Amino acid sequence: MKYAIELYYDENTEAQLHSLAKSVADAGLSTKFIEWKARPHLTLACFNDVDEEKCIKLLNLFAQTHRKLPAYVASVGMFNDTKTIFASPMMNDSMYAFHRELHECLKEFDTTGHEWYCPNRWMPHCTLALTKKDEEEVFYQASNLILHEFKKLAGEFVSIGLVKVSFPVEEIYTVELGI
Repeated sequence: MKYAIELYYDENTEAQLHSLAKSVADAGLSTKFIEWKARPHLTLACFNDVDEEKCIKLLNLFAQTHRKLPAYVASVGMFNDTKTIFASPMMNDSMYAFHRELHECLKEFDTTGHEWYCPNRWMPHCTLALTKKDEEEVFYQASNLILHEFKKLAGEFVSIGLVKVSFPVEEIYTVELGI
């Protein structure tokens, strides 16, 4: 089973990002992302398998020593190969350090095959639409809709969670970041 560690937004920012994703489904373009029932997030790490109990303990320790982070969502992008449309956070040294420190904390878990989530290869993104299995034109229509509706957002990253990458996504554990 595959697992992921996700970084979650504050309630207001999450609602605004979810609204963008929902607008694609409401327009009758693509429902794939909504069907996954995933919260808007940044994926910090993916693992082939984890000891859930141990991972939860490590996440708790990590969260206790890490503050909430500012979340400035400034742009929209796409992965053409997977036809994924996403919002991108503005990155800074604190975000990259947070990511590196999380990987150091969870280094015993196997990231083989998921290297693009590892430090120095990470492309942080918040998925808004998954259109690979839709007709090709849907990718362009959904991109156009999101581009017209997107507004810069300012909020916070407030928690991290362990999820099982299944359909739909199964949230196993979430912990608030420290002060």
